[in-house]
Amino acid sequence: MPKNSKVVKRDLDDEVIESVKDLLSNEDSSDDAFKKSELMVDDQEEKDVDVEEGSDVEDERPAWNSKLQYILAQVGFSVGLGNVWRFPYLCQKNGGGAYLVPYLILLLIIGIPLFFLELSVGQRIRRGSIGVWNYISPKLGGIGFASCVVCFFVALYYNVIIGWSLFYFSQSFQHPLPWDQCPLVKNASHTFVEPECEKSSATTYYWYREALNISSSLSESGGLNWKMTICLLAAWVMVCLAMIKGIQSSGKIMYFSSLFPYVVLLCFLVRGLLLNGSLDGIRHMFTPKLEIMLEPKVWREAATQVFFALGLGFGGVIAFSSYNKRDNNCHFDAVLVSFINFFTSVLATLVVFAVLGFKANIINEKCVIQNSEKILKLLKTGNLSQDMIPHHINFSSITAEDYNLVYDIIQKVKEEEFDSLGLKSCQIEDELDKAVQGTGLAFIAFTEAMTHFPASPFWSVMFFLMLVNLGLGSMFGTIEGIITPIVDTFKIRKEILTVICCLVAFFIGLIFVQRSGNYFVTMFDDYSATLPLLIVVILENIAVTRIYGIEKFMEDLKDMLGFSPSQYYYYMWKYVSPLVLLCLLVASIVQMCLSPPGYNAWIEDTATEEFHSYPAWGMIVCISLMVFAILPVPIVLVVRRCNLIDDSSGSLASVSYKRGRIIKEPVNLEGDNTSLIHGKSPSEVPSPNFGKNIYRKQTGSPTLDTAPNGRYGIGYLMADMPDMPESDL
Repeated sequence: MPKNSKVVKRDLDDEVIESVKDLLSNEDSSDDAFKKSELMVDDQEEKDVDVEEGSDVEDERPAWNSKLQYILAQVGFSVGLGNVWRFPYLCQKNGGGAYLVPYLILLLIIGIPLFFLELSVGQRIRRGSIGVWNYISPKLGGIGFASCVVCFFVALYYNVIIGWSLFYFSQSFQHPLPWDQCPLVKNASHTFVEPECEKSSATTYYWYREALNISSSLSESGGLNWKMTICLLAAWVMVCLAMIKGIQSSGKIMYFSSLFPYVVLLCFLVRGLLLNGSLDGIRHMFTPKLEIMLEPKVWREAATQVFFALGLGFGGVIAFSSYNKRDNNCHFDAVLVSFINFFTSVLATLVVFAVLGFKANIINEKCVIQNSEKILKLLKTGNLSQDMIPHHINFSSITAEDYNLVYDIIQKVKEEEFDSLGLKSCQIEDELDKAVQGTGLAFIAFTEAMTHFPASPFWSVMFFLMLVNLGLGSMFGTIEGIITPIVDTFKIRKEILTVICCLVAFFIGLIFVQRSGNYFVTMFDDYSATLPLLIVVILENIAVTRIYGIEKFMEDLKDMLGFSPSQYYYYMWKYVSPLVLLCLLVASIVQMCLSPPGYNAWIEDTATEEFHSYPAWGMIVCISLMVFAILPVPIVLVVRRCNLIDDSSGSLASVSYKRGRIIKEPVNLEGDNTSLIHGKSPSEVPSPNFGKNIYRKQTGSPTLDTAPNGRYGIGYLMADMPDMPESDL
């Protein structure tokens, strides 16, 4: 961002009073007088004015240091943990390579158009989510508040996952890794393997007992897990320090947090391809099952993944784009970030299934050895005849192919009594068909595979550091979706608000680091965001296309971008995207009603997961999460409709310009109707075009590119340099 701000002075005889809506978009009605105004730039005079006017001159709105920094911020926000542990699972579950077809179609139908829409309104209006939708229509101002609430809910449990990753990261600096073997228990007479671990596996035991020390049900809190409490505190301290200066601090961190995961993924891909069995995993992954692609649930899950992968509705996309120059090519950004997100998901899928193929190969080899020993015992006892076994079979070094040959022969010959023999079919595909996602993939399956890597501590450190960075990138966007709208609306110092937000979130987040905390994470993940965000994005689409007007919005984009966007977006925004979103909303509601609300509890005695239904109070919490998230929309609508609050405060204050001085004055906005959208009261003259605003580059001052809406709602000069081509990062 520019290091020195400039003071704009206008020699206007008459005072011009404009509301923030006019300040954001409209051209000064006295255009001739404005064209005659002079830009007087003087560094020393700037200092004098700051001292003289004090609080009258407000801080400028921050801006990205470079286009690259902005792209990395958007990529870091959109590319998160879901790309690593959700997308591969959906691919495996929904037809392998065939799943990419509905995903790409829905990316083009709802993903890119809606992502482009959020980038556009954020960049044009230069406000957070509250200010943007309050500007479009004050009656729909609750959309922005709903986004903030959802962001807060998601941030509460998302940072817990970062805390888990920090714990595993801290435990990875030892050899062998602590989850490599089951622990031994000693008593007075002998030493034995921990029963809970023996019934499950070393990595499963470490996750549930050592890391989470999990309780048996949601109702059994079990007190705080102090190891995870410290990790959660560390995670919030990291987020707070990174966000305390806004994009000025977080923007620099993006260079590492956004790029490092790609380095790790590429390293894992190269290492994975060198492992035995990795190609089996990749082949299994991308073998298309075309018949599955026709099932409705595949399209529903693909649409949901597209929706959440790009972070639509959270407000982070709008917040980040609000720090751009008005003439930034946000269409290029939308397409670029969307496809980076998609290809990152494919890259992560390749890595995951290369490693899972290696793990499946190891498990399959153990299966072959164990069952070969059973066959030898059956041969010795006479239950099986030696004549069944082909002469070239050597049980001391039997391969998977030879074992399957013997298995098929025995199955045919001993068809009636085969089940009593206790032999298993050791097929690598059977192991790969065991779909895992989320924490089960990251902290159990993938972690187990890494124990078989040479130099396993190094790969473990890299993997969990990657998870931390992926999580932080998404957290930055989520917190920005909370901080930016509140700062813009209520004029609170960003540093103070950031610290308060992180402290409050940490103390509320203690419910997630109880022994039962994992069950609360599942509850929040299932109910706090899905339906509210779908409703938010549907309302965003309606606000732009129906209330503001799609034709006028397309004209605004032409004025802002310098070219007319494709008519493809016109039809997507007006017809297709709303219809698809409504179908997705209905399908999600139906799915939620058909699926029994509950969670998988870990039972210590059996060392297995068991489905439990939520207790009555748990159901109340689930419903409350959805209601509280969407409640701001009807509240603001009723308040605006009934004129229950004074519109002369907050973001609806007006700004008076008189000979360079900036003074806030109240404005009374009566008759809350669509005239507010166009920046006029009903009695005033028709509004100018939304895209032609008063902050234009002046003749005679070619090096000054002005842009309105400072950090607390005033205009400032963007940069003391000529305009650069948009392709220059």
